[in-house]
Amino acid sequence: MDYSIARRRMVAQHVVARGITDKKIISVMEEVPRHLFVEEALQGQAYTDYALPIGEKQTISQPFIVAAMTEALTLQQDDRVLEVGTGSGYQAAILSRLVSHVFSVERIVSLARRARRILDSIHYSNVHIHVSDGSNGWAEQAPFDAIIVTAGAPEVPQNYLDQLTIGGRLVIPVGNGNSQVLKRIIRTADQTFSEEDLLDCRFVPLIGEHGWSEKGC
Repeated sequence: MDYSIARRRMVAQHVVARGITDKKIISVMEEVPRHLFVEEALQGQAYTDYALPIGEKQTISQPFIVAAMTEALTLQQDDRVLEVGTGSGYQAAILSRLVSHVFSVERIVSLARRARRILDSIHYSNVHIHVSDGSNGWAEQAPFDAIIVTAGAPEVPQNYLDQLTIGGRLVIPVGNGNSQVLKRIIRTADQTFSEEDLLDCRFVPLIGEHGWSEKGC
């Protein structure tokens, strides 16, 4: 089945119509096959503006949120980006078309393996996936020009701030288990950061040493 028309409609109705203006992001979202990142039974819903289940109590984010978070990162072609929460692999796929290297951390082995298979099948080879506690970031690959966190944190982990370059951007949802505020934090100097609230959102919880405990979720 040819999903290209559905992709273009999704971008027009749920991305551009809601205020996303970055032409590169718009083009990439028209290109990346989102239906491949969900189960076959849900592929008919892949181009609606909804989060969809991917197993293990995780979801693939709605297209608008993917676009909004990506735009907030103000990416450059040679950026190195850390993604916390590989999940389906779709957000990583979008990032991989915009920057040189994407480093993605996922705590659930089955999701990491599935995402790797999908990314390999469409030859997106500049995504590096690591199975680990994402709340720790990925210190061995730091520093990063941008960090995107696709799970809600109770507060901003210091690890992420430490792993940013000067001028680096962190986009992260922060709040309780029911709702969060999407924040953008920029490292303006060695120990100086600026912070702004972007929009209200709702993500699955960031589970780990510097996030929520699994028992509490």
